Amino acid sequence: MNCFESSHSSFLQVDGVQCHHGAYVKIVQFQRNPFIDQFSIESLFASIRQEMKKEGVDVDAQTVPNQSKGFWPRLANIIWAARNQGDVNHITGDIHYLAIGLKKARTILTIHDCYPLDRFSGIRRWILLAFWYELPAHSSAVVTVISQESKRQLLRHVRVPAERITVVPDAVAPIFQPYPKKFNRGCPQILQIGTKPNKNVPRLIEALQGLNCHLKIIGVLDRELLRMLDNSGISYDADENLGEAAMYRAYCDADIVAFASTYEGFGMPIIEAQWVERPVVTSNCSSMPEVAGGAACLVDPYDVSSIRRGIERVVEDEMYRTSLIEQGRTNRERFSLEAVAKQYLALYEQLAGLCLNHKEHDERKEQWLTSRGE
Repeated sequence: MNCFESSHSSFLQVDGVQCHHGAYVKIVQFQRNPFIDQFSIESLFASIRQEMKKEGVDVDAQTVPNQSKGFWPRLANIIWAARNQGDVNHITGDIHYLAIGLKKARTILTIHDCYPLDRFSGIRRWILLAFWYELPAHSSAVVTVISQESKRQLLRHVRVPAERITVVPDAVAPIFQPYPKKFNRGCPQILQIGTKPNKNVPRLIEALQGLNCHLKIIGVLDRELLRMLDNSGISYDADENLGEAAMYRAYCDADIVAFASTYEGFGMPIIEAQWVERPVVTSNCSSMPEVAGGAACLVDPYDVSSIRRGIERVVEDEMYRTSLIEQGRTNRERFSLEAVAKQYLALYEQLAGLCLNHKEHDERKEQWLTSRGE
């Protein structure tokens, strides 16, 4: 629970939110009850909460009691959230429907992407659009998205005023730190994160055929991918369900990070690679150029020859490779935990009508206790 006391005589009013003198302001981050292969959102916001704690702001994390599967478990989650809401509520992602049961003026909804809408059609898509995007967006005071591309996609699908949508990017976990490594030009290790259809692994495999390299894949390999890999002659190995420490080690061992995805709401591997200081080959579409910030080799993900030329250029051109890493050092600062936490704190302040600055919190708390004779 957070306690930030207003020093005003009656109440502070900002954007229609009233904070009475001496009242406690409770900030709640609602998070999903994840399935076994889900952890990224929870890990991200756990790190953000730790960063906020450095600023003197303790955020209450509440995990919904039921996994998001079926009508009744979701309805139970909505009722539970309504009973456990705070003065400021932040739905951190993938359980958007909770907003239906929360106070609109005090609710922030984070939408990570609209990719699921492209996977369904007919009545299933209508239900998803209505209860995962339309109703939650209209039931929230502020909607945050993780990139300008995500904002464009959301506005394409949902009728919500653009000024109510704020871009707050994802932050990189603190474990990702620079790790110097001599580039293996003779047989570079190429790291591929993810194997879902949008990750474009089949075209990457085709692009690497005949190149002297080792492909490291993080993700589940289905029969078709295994068949392609075995027929390609490429040296490879794969892991799945890695924790943060093992993921960091995979980046450290890599010479190049390949991320020629066809669609991303954000593209975290780009920034993780920049923090570890590895050159990145990524796509020239969707959110990836925006996130890369000019510090990656951009290729056409639908053109195998373009992917191959990008890999070859990074391998063969040392000056180009070095420049990508140097530019990445500047670009990655936009996605530091400190920068992202401050953006969320500004939104909490906007909704609560209070300053969440640590120093002012201490001063206000002292004034409040003095007024009570404590």
